[in-house]
Amino acid sequence: MFLDELTPLVKELTRQPVAFLGGVASGLLRLNLNEEPVKSWLAQQTGSSGTPSSASDKSSDHNGSGPQKISIE
Repeated sequence: MFLDELTPLVKELTRQPVAFLGGVASGLLRLNLNEEPVKSWLAQQTGSSGTPSSASDKSSDHNGSGPQKISIE
């Protein structure tokens, strides 16, 4: 029963180990992905294949104050 709860974590870890461990590390260190050192490094790493900068700018404008409207293209 306990192993059934860990199955999604193991699947994500085996699918994309670097991204998964990076997310775990950023969560443990409580890094904000919208702050400058991390944001510029992330933009450099993702290049044109990552999320557009306008999406991260929109999320930083709200500062977590209630529901946010998103659009999926």
